[in-house]
Amino acid sequence: MRTGSRLLLLVLLVWGSAAALNGDLTVRPTCKPGFSEEDYTVLVSQNIVEGQKLLKVKFNNCAGNKGVRYETNSLDFKTLGRWEAIVRFLVGEKLQHNGHKPKGRKSGPMDLAQQQSDTLLPWRQHQSAKGLRRQKRDWVIPPINVPENSRGPFPQQLVRIRSDKDKEIHIRYSITGVGADQPPMEVFSIDPVSGRMYVTRPMDREERASYHLRAHAVDMNGNKVENPIDLYIYVIDMNDNRPEFINQVYNGSVDEGSKPGTYVMTVTANDADDSTTANGMVRYRIVTQTPQSPSQNMFTINSETGDIVTVAAGLDREKVQQYIVIVQATDMEGNLNYGLSNTATAIITVTDVNDNPPEFTTSTYSGEVPENRVEVVVANLTVMDRDQPHSPNWNAIYRIISGDPSGHFTIRTDPVTNEGMVTVVKAVDYEMNRAFMLTVMVSNQAPLASGIQMSFQSTAGVTISVTDVNEAPYFPTNHKLIRLEEGVPTGTVLTTFSAVDPDRFMQQAVRYSKLSDPANWLNINATNGQITTAAVLDRESDYIKNNVYEATFLAADNGIPPASGTGTLQIYLIDINDNAPELLPKEAQICEKPNLNVINITAADADIDPNVGPFVFELPSVPSAVRKNWTITRLNGDYAQLSLRIMYLEAGVYDVPIIVTDSGNPPLYNTSIIKVKVCPCDENGDCTTIGAVAAAGLGTGAIIAILICIIILLTMVLLFVVWMKRREKERHTKQLLIDPEDDVRDNILKYDEEGGGEEDQDYDLSQLQQPETMDHVLNKAPGVRRVDERPIGAEPQYPIRPVIPHPGDIGDFINEGLRAADNDPTAPPYDSLLVFDYEGSGSTAGSVSSLNSSSSGDQDYDYLNDWGPRFKKLADMYGGGEED
Repeated sequence: MRTGSRLLLLVLLVWGSAAALNGDLTVRPTCKPGFSEEDYTVLVSQNIVEGQKLLKVKFNNCAGNKGVRYETNSLDFKTLGRWEAIVRFLVGEKLQHNGHKPKGRKSGPMDLAQQQSDTLLPWRQHQSAKGLRRQKRDWVIPPINVPENSRGPFPQQLVRIRSDKDKEIHIRYSITGVGADQPPMEVFSIDPVSGRMYVTRPMDREERASYHLRAHAVDMNGNKVENPIDLYIYVIDMNDNRPEFINQVYNGSVDEGSKPGTYVMTVTANDADDSTTANGMVRYRIVTQTPQSPSQNMFTINSETGDIVTVAAGLDREKVQQYIVIVQATDMEGNLNYGLSNTATAIITVTDVNDNPPEFTTSTYSGEVPENRVEVVVANLTVMDRDQPHSPNWNAIYRIISGDPSGHFTIRTDPVTNEGMVTVVKAVDYEMNRAFMLTVMVSNQAPLASGIQMSFQSTAGVTISVTDVNEAPYFPTNHKLIRLEEGVPTGTVLTTFSAVDPDRFMQQAVRYSKLSDPANWLNINATNGQITTAAVLDRESDYIKNNVYEATFLAADNGIPPASGTGTLQIYLIDINDNAPELLPKEAQICEKPNLNVINITAADADIDPNVGPFVFELPSVPSAVRKNWTITRLNGDYAQLSLRIMYLEAGVYDVPIIVTDSGNPPLYNTSIIKVKVCPCDENGDCTTIGAVAAAGLGTGAIIAILICIIILLTMVLLFVVWMKRREKERHTKQLLIDPEDDVRDNILKYDEEGGGEEDQDYDLSQLQQPETMDHVLNKAPGVRRVDERPIGAEPQYPIRPVIPHPGDIGDFINEGLRAADNDPTAPPYDSLLVFDYEGSGSTAGSVSSLNSSSSGDQDYDYLNDWGPRFKKLADMYGGGEED
């Protein structure tokens, strides 16, 4: 037997009778043929003798295992079969029982189990029969199971890994992967010399359930000695987590009257432990129910799904509106001795259904209403409904079944109190109905639940009494229309406009009076309402609208309190021919010579058809000049043309009488005067301006008088303008004759002193004063000279001003004064050097004295001598310069 392989994979085949299997499957359809395990693992010693029993496998063909044969794909082992299963043989060195048996795995015989070794030789080399060495495929190391929450001590050895080459060379072992050199770091460690692998701290399956590491073997130089192998480490779950409900409080609802088995709600709890083991298998149960009415077990819960359903009948919202159920979740499949538990609260609200019909609190109601009143609440109907208030199951709807065929009443629901308000919507009449007997019924907005019948208390009777009140008299025909011709004489009886008092059971008198009579044409008899005329009715009056005159009358009774009503009388006036036509227009103009210029005339009549046109236009025979000068040409029934009959008519205004007759029966005529202005016209047939004036009736003498007046008015205006100019000139002359004391020349007028700083106070007022002598000027050093120096010389003699000057001498006096001032060289302004400022010496600007005049021609300046002494110096400088 070959024993060189470190791990042997055996595929077991089981052969059997197909007919027996099929027949048995038909009889027992729930049986599934196959091995008891899909994967068998056994740890064996290195020294296995031929014929030694290693493992017993179980197979069931659902037919009593008759005719079953086992086979294997390995020549080292013998078995029979057809169905396949895998068998792993793990070769170990040091035999030690680790005390842990993985679930779903079967070990070998007990004597071998006690000799298990924790040393793995995954890199064994094997010698063939011919002396040649052949490399077998790598082992598949079974998973290493580590329980969570171990108390240690740590580090705790898990397994030892060795290579059979460690006898030849020194080998260093290492592990890599998550938990070794990757986060979380250093959960596992390995002794590099001995190959012992350890866990360094307690494990938590809920944090990480498995680890995948790789083991490495290298020599002292770091060269790979063996291929890396995979190590799978599984954390074995412990029951260290309680079930946790998703919500601490669950809210659900169920209709009242629900049948047993009605779904209510679902509660859910999660367990962080392994759900494939009992540690994570949660079961539910109801701990308590509050209140325990009508039964202490009104609900039940599915232990696996957490669905809460009703288990008993009798849910009634009117008795119990809400249940509080405490639900417990326990792991370990609900084992209360070993499992961990947690609780949550389920609040179950019993929802309302319309299982209570509304009922009147009394069988009869009564009320009273005055006649002729609407929107009056007559009676309030109260009902009782045990369903949930302000819901469709509680809201009441009222209907009148009988007793009101004319629809005088309606019942409205008060949304707050649910009462029915009997309201008048159509006025009742005491004289017609003194009382009403109503039958009313009440129901809900929502229909009654199945199986619930209406109560006999859902109907009631309502008695309504009508009280009599004093009603106002009324006119049966309102508005009343009558027709008559206009112009009826005063005192004519038109009609009787009488009112009716509806209070038949009251003995009352009715009195009549006028309320509105715009033209004051009518009278009414206060007792019987007879209408007579107080004036002649005229259809053409401004009070007539569309041939209708309207008046309003009042009828009042003597009840307590008195009541009154109004009626309107409309009188349609038929037109008669009582208005003669009037000529239009009243004024016109025409040229003095016949041409196409004519006057279109028409007529206006206040009457209406047939008492209007067609009109007849004609000229009167007296005076005879009218028909001699004018003629009328008829155009149609309403229009005609007036024109000149003669070849020429002097310009002026002419009153032309024209007789206009209408077509009434009998016809009326009227002689109207039209003022015609006859005037000269231009080539376009329009009156000229002179012609318009002449046509206005002014003669030649009147026109001349008007022109003379205009000339006189213009002359007066011109004289007034001349007089104003002369007066203005005299006013300017008087301003020169002022007193020397009022002379402001060369004087300083101090208006205000605004102060200033110390620098502003340093100034010399002597520079601004008139000097008494010239010594300081002559002796002054070169530099800035005083401005406006008065020259020295003989002063001319000014004329003496008379004490009382004669107005005629004023002009001479002024001329002499001007002549003396022109010859006075000392009169300001003086011909002296004016130095405005001194900017110091050494100016960079050149002198302008070298500039010559650009004029090259000769010019005569002798006319400067004629300008007076002021220009004498200029005349000497320019006029006589060449001679000097």
